[in-house]
Amino acid sequence: MILSLVYYCSPLRIQYKMVKAYELRDKTKEDLLTLLEANRKELSELKVAKVTGGAASKIAKIKSVRKNIARILTVHNQQQKDGLRKAAAGSKYVSKDLRMKKTRAMRRALTKAQANAKTLAQKKKEQAFPKLKFAIKA
Repeated sequence: MILSLVYYCSPLRIQYKMVKAYELRDKTKEDLLTLLEANRKELSELKVAKVTGGAASKIAKIKSVRKNIARILTVHNQQQKDGLRKAAAGSKYVSKDLRMKKTRAMRRALTKAQANAKTLAQKKKEQAFPKLKFAIKA
């Protein structure tokens, strides 16, 4: 389990290793949740250090820990949604959060079959009076 690791790039500046999303995608749900819990605990400790007047390095670390939490939650939610998509595949109805968002106008637009549908009268008219083709002299 990787928590935010510290490495030194110069004597004055300390950087914290961010959790990479592609590394998180390989982990299981349980690993993600334990990593999330660890990061949340670390964040609460850093907030306490900020209030009590802790070191500047700890205060600077808050941002990276918050970003790590966001990344972990994003990957976790994506995995959950992907699992739901696989479970709902082939079913007659798809829940609204799994449907394509598109735009409101696109969702309400006619389907191709509806747009190309013709009435009986229109079909008879087209059959009786087909489009004329004219030869054009060049």
